[in-house]
Amino acid sequence: MTPSKTGLLTSRRTALFGAAALAMPHIARAVEPIKIGLLLAKTGGIAAQTEYLANGTYVALEERNNMIMGQPAELIWLDEPSPQASTQNMLKLVQENKVAAVLGGSLSSNALAEEATAAQLKIPFICNNGAATDITGKNCNRYTFRINTPVVVQSRMLAPFALTYGKKWYHITASYAFGQDILKSSRELLKAAGGTEVGFDEVPLNTPDFSSFILKIRAAKPDVVVGGLAAGDLSTFLKQWNELGMKGKIPFVEIAIGDTDIWAVGPEAANGTFTKMWYYQNPDNTAEEKVFAADYLKKYSKPAADKAWMGWIAARSLFDSIDAAKSLEAMPIVEALEAWKVPAGNSSYRYRTFDHQLLVRNLAVSVKDKITDKWDYFDVKATLPQNPADVDSVFGSQEEIGCKMS
Repeated sequence: MTPSKTGLLTSRRTALFGAAALAMPHIARAVEPIKIGLLLAKTGGIAAQTEYLANGTYVALEERNNMIMGQPAELIWLDEPSPQASTQNMLKLVQENKVAAVLGGSLSSNALAEEATAAQLKIPFICNNGAATDITGKNCNRYTFRINTPVVVQSRMLAPFALTYGKKWYHITASYAFGQDILKSSRELLKAAGGTEVGFDEVPLNTPDFSSFILKIRAAKPDVVVGGLAAGDLSTFLKQWNELGMKGKIPFVEIAIGDTDIWAVGPEAANGTFTKMWYYQNPDNTAEEKVFAADYLKKYSKPAADKAWMGWIAARSLFDSIDAAKSLEAMPIVEALEAWKVPAGNSSYRYRTFDHQLLVRNLAVSVKDKITDKWDYFDVKATLPQNPADVDSVFGSQEEIGCKMS
């Protein structure tokens, strides 16, 4: 039998279409970028710090050519205006934007709400700024990691410096989680040293006028003022402290100073001794940190603040861990973060397994007597603890921290 005309036409069409398909150039399908959530305040008193946190995060991604796990990657930054709104925006990042993990937590009050949401959604969350002890303490969970050194640990580091001025302390702290944490831990350390609290004030966030508090401090005649004010409030206080003639009269100390806080004060009013996690002028910075500082300066035409480093190290740990996990699933990323470790001089940066707290030695810094550079305000007095082997004990035992991770 001879094939029908219809059959011959069909065969010819099939052959022609096949040949045409082979001859057509290959068109690559666009790869969907890996998405990472960034949850940081865009307005308010903390915004000066969050700008640097975000900038450091972007530099970390750019240093790896905007690639994670060999694929294009991007950051999606949503606002963090309050604990409730932050929770809603985390839900949006996870459920609508389909992010693989979230970086954020500029204020402790927001971070505490966000870590609870991270556990609920089963999404890796690295808190890059909140310092409240409970973040890696009683509120800890398997999905949350934290960069900033907890308040109680920094208070332990600072107390020996405060005690060199005397044992009569006056506390002025913020009336929310960060300040309340400082007040509690500082009182306990003062009592253990046989000291006396000669006065205290807990002040609201964004207080515009500290003059009445400063007059109370002057009347109490303490040996030292121990602060617990954050961001813009600390800057405002130190400016008014200077305006009322108190600079150099009574020493001022505080934990967790941010470079942006002291830059906002200006060289005339800046003073005090502080703890901080990182300083761009520290000669002991690692080779990678020096590269980061240079990259940051080149991109933004100003030095990297400590908050920029905190954003960078948080992002670096996450990006490295996704690479190591070879997965965008939550638990492999969590396990890789638990195993992440990079050298830091004669020590290392790593998350402690039982509470996911970044173990890092802090710096004790004092404002220079004479500031000649608009960015370089500090002399590094010490790296704490001085013996790297003491890091675990200074950060506290699992029983003391109170983290019971399921």
